[in-house]
Amino acid sequence: MTQQEIIEKLRTMMRKSSQAQVNWDSVNADSAIASLGFDSLSILDLVYDIQQEFGFEFEAEELVGVKTVGQLATFLEKKQK
Repeated sequence: MTQQEIIEKLRTMMRKSSQAQVNWDSVNADSAIASLGFDSLSILDLVYDIQQEFGFEFEAEELVGVKTVGQLATFLEKKQK
């Protein structure tokens, strides 16, 4: 799965999980995750959803420093290999 495919999948997942009013069509690799309505608690729900969708587990602590959708996609791309 390419990074762009991962971003598309993440966008769909985030849209379902976020309570924020976001123009999801404009979400791209540079979009800050915090600006999409995710706080420390809701990000844990998203981590669980990602694990279920992608079929592998990782610790939420591994995402420390991940600030953008692109960084998250890169992390997931490396994890799937």
